[in-house]
Amino acid sequence: MNPRIFAVVLAIGSTLIHLPIVGAAVPMGPRQEATRPTPLVRVAIFDDTGASRRGPGDVEKCLAVSPEFAFKRVKADNIRNGVLSEFDVLVLPGGSGSKQGKSLGREGREAIRNFVQDGGGYVGFCAGAYLASSDYSWSLHILDARVLDRKHWARGTGTVKLKLTDGGKELLGAERDAVTVYYGQGPLLEPAQKDDVPDYRILATYQTEIAKNGAPQGVMKGTTAIAAGRFGKGRVLCFSPHPERTKGLGDFVRHAVRWSASTTRGSQES
Repeated sequence: MNPRIFAVVLAIGSTLIHLPIVGAAVPMGPRQEATRPTPLVRVAIFDDTGASRRGPGDVEKCLAVSPEFAFKRVKADNIRNGVLSEFDVLVLPGGSGSKQGKSLGREGREAIRNFVQDGGGYVGFCAGAYLASSDYSWSLHILDARVLDRKHWARGTGTVKLKLTDGGKELLGAERDAVTVYYGQGPLLEPAQKDDVPDYRILATYQTEIAKNGAPQGVMKGTTAIAAGRFGKGRVLCFSPHPERTKGLGDFVRHAVRWSASTTRGSQES
């Protein structure tokens, strides 16, 4: 072969050897794992007439320790105007259930019912549990519960002991069978046996009681302290006492919000 032609062929061959082959794996440096941010649970906290002065803040303190929660306070007017479409869970704090219900008005209460019916979550503490019950003209009727001994609702405040069910321990992430919690005249719940609302699950009952201001003794023990239910596609979890105001029980709040939000985040667990 002519020396010049041989040199040209050799140069072309050397170039082809170093060209990348289409579809071939190309060596890369150390693999970079794609990191996904923790999905946010969008939480609306009611802060209007009927909510106690410290109630919304107590809830916020419990949620703020985890980056998975994004929370915002909302007014009754906001709820009536459709703000719940921007959230996964609505939290009703302590205070006065009747005042919360009247502040919301019929239109606001119906907006909450529709929100839960369509898959939203509801978490109520004390007054929020009164509001969720199926026992008053101003309540939401989204939890199949009635309030026992309504006459003595102002039975006093203090610490009480709760006995957790196995389901309650699992849902709330508790290791102990019993916990001590602050009680602030929350409702003594029992099944209302309504046909149009599913039965609730008992997560905890009162093991001790407070019976002041003329309230009879022996009534509070054994009644439902924490209840979890469903309404339509949504979930409802209510605390008669105040874990959000009890040192060491903030995780109960976070587990409750996570569980109630699960339907909007794709989980079908019960």
